Amino acid sequence: MPKRTLYNEDHQLFRESVKKMYAKELVPFVEEWETKGLVSRAFWTACGDNGMLLPDIPEEYGGGGLDFKFNAILLEETALAGTTGPAFGVHNDIVAHYIHNYGSESVKKHWLPKMATGEAIGAICMSEPSTGSDLKAVRSKAMPVEGGFILNGSKTFITNGINADVAVIAARVGDDSGAKAISLFVIGCDQKGFIKGNKLNKVGNRSSDTAEIFFEDLFIPVENMLGEQGAGFIYMMKELPQERLSIAISCQAAAQHAYDLAVDYVKERKAFGKAVIDFQNTRFVLADMKAKLQVGWAHLDACIQALVDKELTTTEAAAAKLWHSELRCEIVDNCLQMFGGYGYIEEYEIARLWRDARVMRIYGGTSEIMKDLISRSI
Repeated sequence: MPKRTLYNEDHQLFRESVKKMYAKELVPFVEEWETKGLVSRAFWTACGDNGMLLPDIPEEYGGGGLDFKFNAILLEETALAGTTGPAFGVHNDIVAHYIHNYGSESVKKHWLPKMATGEAIGAICMSEPSTGSDLKAVRSKAMPVEGGFILNGSKTFITNGINADVAVIAARVGDDSGAKAISLFVIGCDQKGFIKGNKLNKVGNRSSDTAEIFFEDLFIPVENMLGEQGAGFIYMMKELPQERLSIAISCQAAAQHAYDLAVDYVKERKAFGKAVIDFQNTRFVLADMKAKLQVGWAHLDACIQALVDKELTTTEAAAAKLWHSELRCEIVDNCLQMFGGYGYIEEYEIARLWRDARVMRIYGGTSEIMKDLISRSI
């Protein structure tokens, strides 16, 4: 990895503490989590004990009162450890920010401290079976009643869906079919009418639990609406740059991890009487990947700084998500090829990294959607 100037000494100390904690509490359990399909709740509370949850949420709500660079370090180190669970990008970077930025004071004081300790795990309920990336087409409907709303509908592909204790939900209020009818709500997942469906059996990202969610006459108190009625789509557009940058960060770090594994392997693996790295094609492929990773880190650092400075645009975030997710797939595929037949064997970590990479070009908005968003700025 090239030398980076983005982080200061405090950031580096935090990174070292994360590495140390991961070596003890994460790495030994990755295979277990992959098999079970979710991360243990004990790990979440351990992260809370170590100050790793909600690092950039103000201290008055239980957070660290730090900047987003600390969030980025968590995303990087999780990917560099070779796992997709836990989904800090959802818990820290998305759910906590919706609650902090748009929630009432009572909602913030109730949920954020619990999320900071790991007592409450967050999920974001936006995608629906018939809508995919088209957030304007949300069908889940919240009917106004005395004191609040009655919600009915369904969501799918919900990260942290099985473990979740608190959820931010996008739903339609009123009969308007457009984006102006979409509102956001927050609710505890133990409420009557909040139903966790099947844990989805995914191709990859297996340790990151993903579920279907159903709402059957779920009552949501009026104070649990986030922000103003009908402003939900606007809020989602404001928060998407951070969500997509979080994905880009994970992708870059995961690509680096795959590259590092491949370099170690080809130095040890022998073929035709010499190490695989001694073949010119191997060196050229590695050189090409190293150059792209160097460019990727520089671009990523610029985007992280822009977000911290509140200057990262929606278009720039979409471009980052597009480029880094495509790069991850390219790098991991090339690295698997260097392992030969062993790369396709489950006991080799590169096989899992290859499986995990593919969805990055889909979730958080597909590559095709990212290209469409970018094209609108031309």
